Amino acid sequence: QARSALGPALDKATGTLLYNAAARLRDPKHLGFLVGYIARREILTDLQLSAALEYMRSHPLEPLDTVDFEQACGVGVCVTPEQIEEAVEAVISKHRAELLAERYHFNMGLLMGEARSRLQWADGKTIKNEVDLQVLHLLGPKTEADLEKKPKAAKARQAPSEKQKAAVVENGEVGMETRSLLEQLRGEALKFHKPGENYKTEGYVVTPNTMALLKQHLTITGGQVRTRFPPEPNGILHIGHAKAINFNFGYAKANGGICFLRYDDTNPEKEEEKYFTAIREMVEWLGYEPYAVTHASDYFDQLYTWALELIRRGQAYVCHQKVEEIKGHNPPPSPWRDRPVEESLLLFEDMRKGKFGEGEATLRMKLVMEDGKMDPVAYRVKFTPHHRTGDKWCIYPTYDYTHCLCDSIEHITHSLCTKEFQARRSSYFWLCNALDVYCPVQWEYGRLNLLYTVVSKRKIIRLVETGAVRDWDDPRLFTLTALRRRGFPAEAINNFCARVGVTVAQATMEPHLLEACAREVLNEQAPRAMAVLEPLKVTITNFPSPKALEVLVPNFPADESRGFHKVPFQPTVYIEETDFREEVDKGYKRLAPGQPVGLRHAGYVIAVQNIIKDASGRVIELEVTCTKSDVAEKPKAFIHWVSEPRVCEVRLYERLFLHKNPEDPSEVPGGFLSDVNPDSLRVVRNALVDSSVLSARPFDKFQFERLGYFSVDPDSEEGKMVFNRTVTLKEDPGKA
Repeated sequence: QARSALGPALDKATGTLLYNAAARLRDPKHLGFLVGYIARREILTDLQLSAALEYMRSHPLEPLDTVDFEQACGVGVCVTPEQIEEAVEAVISKHRAELLAERYHFNMGLLMGEARSRLQWADGKTIKNEVDLQVLHLLGPKTEADLEKKPKAAKARQAPSEKQKAAVVENGEVGMETRSLLEQLRGEALKFHKPGENYKTEGYVVTPNTMALLKQHLTITGGQVRTRFPPEPNGILHIGHAKAINFNFGYAKANGGICFLRYDDTNPEKEEEKYFTAIREMVEWLGYEPYAVTHASDYFDQLYTWALELIRRGQAYVCHQKVEEIKGHNPPPSPWRDRPVEESLLLFEDMRKGKFGEGEATLRMKLVMEDGKMDPVAYRVKFTPHHRTGDKWCIYPTYDYTHCLCDSIEHITHSLCTKEFQARRSSYFWLCNALDVYCPVQWEYGRLNLLYTVVSKRKIIRLVETGAVRDWDDPRLFTLTALRRRGFPAEAINNFCARVGVTVAQATMEPHLLEACAREVLNEQAPRAMAVLEPLKVTITNFPSPKALEVLVPNFPADESRGFHKVPFQPTVYIEETDFREEVDKGYKRLAPGQPVGLRHAGYVIAVQNIIKDASGRVIELEVTCTKSDVAEKPKAFIHWVSEPRVCEVRLYERLFLHKNPEDPSEVPGGFLSDVNPDSLRVVRNALVDSSVLSARPFDKFQFERLGYFSVDPDSEEGKMVFNRTVTLKEDPGKA
C-alpha cells in the first residue's frame, strides 16, 4: 500500500513507522487507514504514531472521525526551528541559576522534557540538538571538573529495627512489607483497564452495541471498580482460595471499589449449608466484608429467559448426545446442531417440565472454545431439590453459561480468576455479546499451591474416610478452617499472599514460608506463658518462704509496658525432663549435678542436691536448693518451669505427607494415601501449663516459652484444656 503511493524504494524512517504500525496495531481493520497517513507523510514521527494507536484503541467503532483523529495525532502541525529555539530559550532561562551552579552535572533530561511539553509534536532529536547548542553557549566547553563523575548522594541507612519489623496486616492491609498487597494491587490497576474502558483490553470483542452498553454500565456503577469472589459451596476453602480472596477483595479495596461474595450454587447435589457458612466465615476471618452476598440461584429466572433468547437467536440448541459422547477434545459433532429454533424451544421447555431424564437432553451453545472444546453445555437436567429454590427447577445452568452472565448482571468490572479459566475467556465474551448484554473483562492470575499437601475436595474426603485426618478442619491440612484451628493468624495468611505476590505464573510454595509469616505475627500478638510437655518433679528443699510466692511474668518480655501476669512459685515445681542430665556433655548448659540453672522470671538459681529414681532407674524427682539470682554466680542457662500447674493436652503436628508432591505418581507411585506421615500427630495427654491461661477461649494464642506458639483448640473442656502447636519458635533447618 505504501509503495503504491511512494514508489518501490521506501526510506528507512517510513519503513520503521510501517513496521511499528503493523506490530502494534491490535485491530487490523484500521491498518489500511493508518498506512495511508504514513504513506502520505502525514504521520512522520513515532510520537504521532503512538498517538494514532492510542486514538484507535479508544475509538473501536467505525467510522473514525477523521478531523478528530488528525487533531489527536498532530497531522498537519508544523513546528518551526524558531519555535523550538524560543521554547528551549524559555526553559534554559527558567533553570539558569541551577545550570550555572551545577554546570554539566545538571540533569539535561529535565530541559528536554519541559521543552517537549511546550511543543508536543516537535522532533525530539531537533530539540536535543537545540538544548546542547544553547547550553554550550551559556556554559562554554566542558572543563576537567565537568568531566568528573558526580558523587552519589549517600542513602540514609534504615535502622535495623525498622528493617526487621514484621509485616502485620490490619483489615487485609499489609504494613512494613517490601511491597504490600495493596501497593501491588494498585500497581496492577495500571495494567488493567479502567472501568468503562473494557474495549482497550487485548482480545476484547467490540460489537455495534458495546459502547452504548458500556455507557449504561458507567451510569449504573459511577465508574466504580467491582469485583467478585465466586466459590462453589461444595467444600471448604483452602490456602489457594486465600490468594483469590485477597486478590478480589484487595483489588477492589485498593482502588476504592466493592467486592461481591457470590456463591456459584448450580450443583445442588454437592452443596451443603455448612459450606455456605464456612466460606463466609473464612472471608470475614481474613478481614474482608462483602459489599453483598449473592447466589447464582438469585438469577435463575433471568438466566432461563436469556437461554430462550439464545435459542431464538440461533445460538443454542437442545442436544441428546450422552455425557460420555461429548467428553474429551475431539467428540463427534452433534447431529442436532442445526435443528430448527422452534423445535429447540419446545424441547427446552420439556426439559424444564421434567419430561427428559438426567443425561437425556442438554442445551448447548454454538461456539468453539480456545482449547478446541466445541459447543459447551449451558443447561442439564438434574432432579435434585435446590437448597434455596426447592423443587422449582429440574434444569440447572453450568459454570460456562452462568459465570459471565452473573458478572454482567452485577456489573463486575474485573472478573479475576485463576489461569485454568483462560480457555473459557472466548466463551465468556461470546455469550455476553450473543445476548447483547454488558460484557465484563476476564483477567487471569496464577494459582497458589503448597508442597507437602493436597487441597482437592475429593482427596480430602478420602483422607477423612480412611481416618488419616479427623475432618476438613484437621490442623494438618491447609484448608482455611484447619489453619485457623491450628492457630495461624489471619494476618499471617494475608502476609503470605502478599509475599507470594500477584503473579500470572502458578506459584508453588514451601510450607515453611507460611510458617515464617505466622512467627512474625505471633511474636507480636501472642502473650507468653510457661508449659511443660514432659514434666520432671523438682523439690526445693530450702524454699525461702513458708507459703507460696507470686512471680510477675511479662506478657511480652521485649515490651513490659504491655502488662504482666502472676504465676505461683512454691517448693514443688516441674521442669522439662530434657532440661536435666546426669552426665554433662560438652556444650550442654542446662541443669546437671554441679551445673546450676536459673528459673525464668523467678529470680532464683537452683542446684541439684539429690536425684531420686524409680525401680527401673528412671529419674522421677530432683531435690535442689535455691539461691537468689543477685547473689548466685550467673548460670549458663535459664529454663522454664511451672508450679501449681493445670494438666492439659498438647497436640504436636508435623507434615501430613512425607514427599513434596504426594499426588505425583513419579514421586509417590503408591498414591497420596500411601504417603501419609505416621508421625504427623503426637498427642501429649498430661502436659502441665501455668494457671495464667485458664481463662483462654478457643483460638486464643500463646507463646509457651522455649517451646513454640500454641492455640487453644475447640475440643477444650472445663478442667481440661487442649492446645495445638501452631509452629515452633524457630524454623527446623531440615524443613527449609
